[in-house]
Amino acid sequence: MATGLSIGKLAQAAGVNIETIRYYQRRGLLDEPPKPLSGFRRYLPEQVKRLRFIKRAQALGFTLDEVRALLTLDAACTCSETRALAVRKLALIERKIADLVAMRQVLGGLVEQCDAGDGGSDCPIIDVLNRD
Repeated sequence: MATGLSIGKLAQAAGVNIETIRYYQRRGLLDEPPKPLSGFRRYLPEQVKRLRFIKRAQALGFTLDEVRALLTLDAACTCSETRALAVRKLALIERKIADLVAMRQVLGGLVEQCDAGDGGSDCPIIDVLNRD
């Protein structure tokens, strides 16, 4: 009897779909086990943990390239470098939040201008988007 998990069982255990696993393999984030002559590839149970790591890192905003770096840092046990990567990601997220707050303020102001208008043909939102 074969040991390990089929790709379907691996996907189910990790909460991803099969195509996600194949994509991660193509990106070099997950090893593809050899295919035996008489059957299907079998994945080690540890691959579930790796897939979950990748998905959690993505949920925190890390790109797949950054996830690869995190996986390398994990193997090298270099907490200070991992922290530096997380600090850079946090700074990027904070800049994005500031940008979103500014966008919300501008759009909110434009919506208020529309609400205060007479409903005529000049739309403040379209006017702003048409400016040179």
